[in-house]
Amino acid sequence: MNCRLPTAENPIRFEEACVLFSPKTDLHELGIPANALKQQISGQNVYYSVNVHLNPTNVCRFRCPLCAFSCDTGDTKAYRLTDSEILTLVENAVRDGCSELHWVGGIPDDVPYSWYATMLQEIHRRFPDLAIKAWTAVEIFHFAQTTHRTVVDILAELKSFGLAALPGGGAEIFAPDIRKLIAPDKPNAEAWLEVHRIAHQLGIPTNATMLFGHLESIEHRIDHLLRLRELQEESIRENRPARFETFVPLVFHPKGTVFSRRTMIPPHEILRTIAISRLFLHNFPHIKAYWVTLGVELAQIALGYGADDFDGTVQRERIHHDAGSQTPLGLTEQRIRELITETRAIAVRSR
Repeated sequence: MNCRLPTAENPIRFEEACVLFSPKTDLHELGIPANALKQQISGQNVYYSVNVHLNPTNVCRFRCPLCAFSCDTGDTKAYRLTDSEILTLVENAVRDGCSELHWVGGIPDDVPYSWYATMLQEIHRRFPDLAIKAWTAVEIFHFAQTTHRTVVDILAELKSFGLAALPGGGAEIFAPDIRKLIAPDKPNAEAWLEVHRIAHQLGIPTNATMLFGHLESIEHRIDHLLRLRELQEESIRENRPARFETFVPLVFHPKGTVFSRRTMIPPHEILRTIAISRLFLHNFPHIKAYWVTLGVELAQIALGYGADDFDGTVQRERIHHDAGSQTPLGLTEQRIRELITETRAIAVRSR
């Protein structure tokens, strides 16, 4: 099949994407238009940030079968950072040159929304130039439920306290038959999408993710991408002040989960998914090659298959490393730039 460049008037259709996922479509042939579209959007630039991850606790009420990070209170691996430890972590990161804080974690039953709001205010007060990208749609939905307030209320307040953006986690796979097996107690796809819709309306940019390589089918992946594309089209059509900035394809690591006997998805299928994501999500500015889940070398290769974002230094990330990621616990900015320029791209710091 001839792989083509999509346009707003003629996007990649569901049926086309099914064919592109087929082994009948040569992977390298698929990479050509994906890379061409990337260059239309970003040129030779590959973006990165100098960022630190804050995962305050792994105690979580949801205990999703897909998650190797979460645990119950009292488990031997359970931890909670104190307020002082959190502020010290952020202070050290800022001192070392970090300009973005990526804050997600477990959702304990006994931590009130007021704690999150107060910590956000304090971090923003101490480090006003730090871009705080915090809390998945699942966490925002939880804040609204437990306070008996609306998502609009919660997001507007958090924005006034210093929230700069939402990360894209918690999306997993939208298909309800798969979601009930991998994350049965999390809010459904409609709730996740609604949180991001409201964020866009309020001028809060967001990311989107898809966790793939577990129980889902090719059709489930395409359905997931389609729903993201439709929401982005809606935000563009309604001229909302913010939209999805980046799509992050996350590779499922089975170690430490109830699916630990499953083998990891092979590299060629990962690259195929990234390339199709670039072509299908023509209205997304960026596609991320998240080196933490891909591995550094495969992330470099993905830059030739439509990805234009290498994420960043990702200091102190714990969620994917608990699931078996063998990547380093953070990279220096110099190393990030080297890895990007090795692919003959131009390394551009976004934050």
